[in-house]
Amino acid sequence: MGGMTFYLIFVKIIILLRETILAYLISISGRLSYDMVHFGHANSLRQAKALGDYLIVGIHSDYEITKHKGPPVFTEEERYKMVRGIKWVDEVVEGVPYVTTLETLDKYHCDFCVHGDDITMTADGVDTYHLVKAAGRYREVQRTAGVSTTDLVGRMLLMTRQHFRQGPLEYDVGHEGSSQLGLDSDARSPYTGCSQFLPTTQKIIQFSDGKPPKANDKIVYVAGAFDLFHVGHLDFLEKARAEGDYLIVGLHTDPIVNRYKGSNYPIMNLHERVLSVLACKYVSEVVIGAPYAVSKNLMEHFKVDLVCHGQTPIQPDADGSDPYAKPKQLCKFKLLDSENTMTTEKIVDRIIRHRLEFEDRNRKKEKKELQAYKATHNLTNETH
Repeated sequence: MGGMTFYLIFVKIIILLRETILAYLISISGRLSYDMVHFGHANSLRQAKALGDYLIVGIHSDYEITKHKGPPVFTEEERYKMVRGIKWVDEVVEGVPYVTTLETLDKYHCDFCVHGDDITMTADGVDTYHLVKAAGRYREVQRTAGVSTTDLVGRMLLMTRQHFRQGPLEYDVGHEGSSQLGLDSDARSPYTGCSQFLPTTQKIIQFSDGKPPKANDKIVYVAGAFDLFHVGHLDFLEKARAEGDYLIVGLHTDPIVNRYKGSNYPIMNLHERVLSVLACKYVSEVVIGAPYAVSKNLMEHFKVDLVCHGQTPIQPDADGSDPYAKPKQLCKFKLLDSENTMTTEKIVDRIIRHRLEFEDRNRKKEKKELQAYKATHNLTNETH
């Protein structure tokens, strides 16, 4: 679902800005129910933080999400950790109620709550923000066009490859596959259809710290796909950042990732992966389209002191050579153990095993959205 609709991981997020505002965000997996936290969720949090000084994000328990949306893909503990890793988040409140109340706002000394400009309802079809809206303590931020958890799930279930097309078709919105998954622009709900994601320098600037390393900083470099950014990536980047003062992440191009991972990987294209990684609080800078082999020239250009890699097997370069041969030769290479076994492949497996549940949940959600949308527009027409 294009907006903040079907999120597979359905989690509602409360965003509170202490002594300024409270932003309540419903993330669905991705808009992130904060199940599949992607740059769309991060962008909502960035906008919410801009409304105040201190951002608190409330996250629902697995029980609440299952009751109102369906079983989440990520556990509540995984979701708590992921949201804490986003650079604009100051505090996380665990197990918040599904319907935002004035008591919740007052408990955390918040002036108002924030959510995206889409509809979010309980299992009974009740607007989860009706109480704070009635009290005038509700604000909205724009959802990020061109990204949705539902679309990402569809890419995994249908094994589509359109998301990393190149050339004249690179930004086409896909029409193949099942509209039950909200993958195409023919989806019926205005909050479900996918629009094209158009990367801009402004968006990158908004996500980037824009701070160069200091003269005496120890610079650490890591590289990879970082596809469907998850807790395994987060824990690894935290360990890498601890090795120095300034962490640079090299992101491989889509063709390179597809060469060493196969199938329809990466699930998220390079533009999408850049913003997802930039939103991580441990990351200082991102190299867009980094070469697979870490060369001496690359290390000298970025003044890299240490190159790190995780416990996943290192795939050889296209010519069969070790992509980390140079940093190893210079004694500037280190293997890190994040002690987290989560992988992108495991996420895909979780989703495939629950396919029917996701499709059924999406159908029900779309039906509620359509009813709410029509009711809202009928009321608007009557008042004009």
